[in-house]
Amino acid sequence: MHIEIRTNNTIDGSDALTTHVKGLVQNALAHCADHITRVEVHLSDINAGKTGPDDKHCVIEARLEGRQPTTVKHTAATLDQAVKGAADKLKRSLESTIGRLRDGH
Repeated sequence: MHIEIRTNNTIDGSDALTTHVKGLVQNALAHCADHITRVEVHLSDINAGKTGPDDKHCVIEARLEGRQPTTVKHTAATLDQAVKGAADKLKRSLESTIGRLRDGH
């Protein structure tokens, strides 16, 4: 499973952040990893550095073999919460999709 992390100009895309986010996504999607070819994580700060509630935004797009991409979004107070929320949503969505594929075969 190939994971790419992208940030807008309001988020410092440091190596530490990249490693941390990749770890969160890998842990959340470990059981689906055999079906996933690529994951893109997009991080942004909606308020561009100003403080405010729920201003960190995470969009994760996963590509399953032979399927259209699945995209989820989550907004939270911190990047960590935003990534975890989006990863949990993606996990549930992919479990549902993979389950339907298994039932159909």
